[in-house]
Amino acid sequence: MFVFKKGQRKSMIIIDTITDILPYVSKYAAIIFDLDDTLYSEKAYVKSGFQKISKMFQNPEEAYRKLWKYFEKGENAIDKLLEENRGDTELKKGELLNIYRRQKPNIELYPGVQNLLVELKNNYKLGIVTDGRPEGQQAKIEALQIEKYFDKIIITDELGGIEFRKPNPMAFCKMQKYWGVPFEQMVYIGDNLNKDFKAPIHLGMGVIFFKNKDGLYN
Repeated sequence: MFVFKKGQRKSMIIIDTITDILPYVSKYAAIIFDLDDTLYSEKAYVKSGFQKISKMFQNPEEAYRKLWKYFEKGENAIDKLLEENRGDTELKKGELLNIYRRQKPNIELYPGVQNLLVELKNNYKLGIVTDGRPEGQQAKIEALQIEKYFDKIIITDELGGIEFRKPNPMAFCKMQKYWGVPFEQMVYIGDNLNKDFKAPIHLGMGVIFFKNKDGLYN
């Protein structure tokens, strides 16, 4: 985990619901959101993928139940299920991963987020900085139908590989250059203390921590 220097935690706004940001963003010109577990539930994405994978097994309901059980235990769900079904299936891990990664996910925005984005778009520059495989992140964006609300969306892997994922500052620097506003007038909203805030704080941006009780990184 990133270790905050003295005073940095005091300047971090902490919210319990993503729609609670309104009182804290008025002094900024540009708002950047994380995607996973900030605008929607990443667990819903995992469940969607497991539902699609489970259809490849003779008993889909049982396969889904076991996948979710392994996931909740922190185990590699696909590996565990294939190991359990060894001899009963010719499915390979690569096939199932491909299904998961290329899914059209059944996900939706957190309650109130659509109205929030509509309201913010009228008054602020809006962006997204998100990590992950480009095809998967783009599929999430399309499923949520949110591209119309944002001036710029950066999937960090598209900058040149996984080394550009947060806490690498490159995506935030590109966003600043695109808008031409000072870093001090930009704020980043995310849910992961391990990686989301190191670069924004270093660059002089504002930060809002969405303490998501439902999140994978709670």
